[in-house]
Amino acid sequence: MATVTLKGIQKDYGAVQVIKGVDLSIDDREFCVFVGPSGCGKSTLLRMIAGLEEISVGDLMIDGQRVNDVPPSERGLAMVFQSYALYPHMSVADNMGFSLRLAGVPKEERRAKVAEAARILHLDALLDRKPKELSGGQRQRVAIGRAIVRKPKVFLFDEPLSNLDAALRVQMRIELARLHDELAATMIYVTHDQVEAMTMADKIVVLQGGIVEQAGTPLELYHHPRNLFVAGFIGSPKMNFMPAKVVGINEMGTTVQLASGATLVVPVRAGRQKVGDSVTLGVRPEHMRLGVEGELTGEVKVVERLGGETFLYTQLQDGPMLIVQADGEIPTGVHERVAIKIDPLTCHLFDPEGFAVERLQRHPLANLRRLPTHKAS
Repeated sequence: MATVTLKGIQKDYGAVQVIKGVDLSIDDREFCVFVGPSGCGKSTLLRMIAGLEEISVGDLMIDGQRVNDVPPSERGLAMVFQSYALYPHMSVADNMGFSLRLAGVPKEERRAKVAEAARILHLDALLDRKPKELSGGQRQRVAIGRAIVRKPKVFLFDEPLSNLDAALRVQMRIELARLHDELAATMIYVTHDQVEAMTMADKIVVLQGGIVEQAGTPLELYHHPRNLFVAGFIGSPKMNFMPAKVVGINEMGTTVQLASGATLVVPVRAGRQKVGDSVTLGVRPEHMRLGVEGELTGEVKVVERLGGETFLYTQLQDGPMLIVQADGEIPTGVHERVAIKIDPLTCHLFDPEGFAVERLQRHPLANLRRLPTHKAS
């Protein structure tokens, strides 16, 4: 069993508070990803778990035991950094077994543990090579192997794929997901790349300014973002936002009017919004369609053709630029005027304070667990 619990965790550097009271539970064998923009505190939080940063306020529990004052080497954790930090004069096998040698583990036992880690990571044929003879992806696998041989309770990853090219990043995402499944281990992973978070995580923790904006499964965050920040951060391309005004509220939902004059009935509960309020309508690119008629019209400024799908960056006549996802074979080109149709059942509505308004139960996405729409203290 390897659970990690954070209770009211804060980190202060003098008068500057970097982590502002984080409460979080990470379950046994869970793959938890901390994600957020640069400077949000995700790496600092990971380093506090590792014991590399002192906790100013709060309690850190591993398997139910408070470890605030336990040295990093005794917490039962292993960390993989962005930099591979391999010893250039050592072979792959020696690099992977170095920590065991320092710990006084007998040679035969070291050899067996290194061989098992190499099998898991498909490094069997590379054990005699030096780091300079390896590709970037192979070096990162060696760094991960160095962590595996210690058989830690929890693996910590601090942006381990940042130094790899796009193709290797995809390959290593697959490798890490397979590794998590094979080891059945608890893993905490830091990244600024929300695609990595969506594709690998059991739980995503979105941070901004030292606080947790929302935590949940990838689909919970995608379909039920708690606020505008999460809605705009999770999803690639990001959600489209349009200013709107509330013109009616009834049991069917909230009727909003866009700048174009078009009205939509969004199936959300009557919350704090009231008639006359300025609200924000959110629509994901895949939930917008081109048609002969539509609630919106605009001019296509940029066309991104990706083969199976095309993204049209469309400037509205009265409003922001929207991203519309279309079929890969669509002939629409730059400077063409298009009409955009919106399905109100797929829309999100955010109140004047930027918090999501809860969907009605009959909404097709309502079967996913909804989260509170207020910001956690």
